[in-house]
Amino acid sequence: MSAAVVNLTIEKGADFEASFYLTGDDGDMLNLLYTTAFAKIKKHPTATKSHSFVVGITTADAEVNISMGRSMTTELTSGRNYFDVFIQNSELDFVTRVVTGTIIVEDTTI
Repeated sequence: MSAAVVNLTIEKGADFEASFYLTGDDGDMLNLLYTTAFAKIKKHPTATKSHSFVVGITTADAEVNISMGRSMTTELTSGRNYFDVFIQNSELDFVTRVVTGTIIVEDTTI
């Protein structure tokens, strides 16, 4: 399964949330039983410093939700950033990237 490429925008100082519905190469929704997820944003793909998103999974419809509160979005570096969403299945013992892309972090007047 290849990772979906998604481009997003975050406004500094505002709450952020995005949802992704995961499907396999055959178009069927992924079975997310026994699965956890994690997601990080970095200024560039090889950066060692990152910020984590809060991640939730709804197994019934293969939805992964990422969010970040306003206190965290104010700490992000403005401009183009990169993010990845991974799922980890403890039953089948694997980790795979399911979503990747860029996030433009915009300065706001908040």
